[in-house]
Amino acid sequence: MMKQRLFPVIGMLALVAVGAPGALLASAADDASQAPQVSFQSDLMPILKRRCAACHITGDEPGKMALVPGKAYDFIVEVDAVDVAMKRIAPGDPDNSYLLHKLLGTHLDVGGNGVRMPFHQGPLPQKDLDNFRLWIEQGANNN
Repeated sequence: MMKQRLFPVIGMLALVAVGAPGALLASAADDASQAPQVSFQSDLMPILKRRCAACHITGDEPGKMALVPGKAYDFIVEVDAVDVAMKRIAPGDPDNSYLLHKLLGTHLDVGGNGVRMPFHQGPLPQKDLDNFRLWIEQGANNN
């Protein structure tokens, strides 16, 4: 009689154990989809204009990027980085986006060179860095 009660319980535990990782993944995906949408034009371009554009005007400067309004997006998204075999911004893949590494100061860890950006300034606030990462995760749209 004990065996008859035990097997259904074991079967239920197995189903829960097998289903749990999938449920956790679904929960993480739901969290990402519920994150606020980051707008390149409204959220990020003002940062680039204020903190980066003074040094990156024409695209002829070190780094070969024009980070001024009307040009920045085309100079960074899906464009090969100069220093490493990575994209400057790889949509959906912040860990393989060299520009994010430059902003975080982790560029040397991925084979880059030079200094953390923005040059001769303090690092970007964590909220701005988080917005860059989230924008990349969300597909780096020109929105």
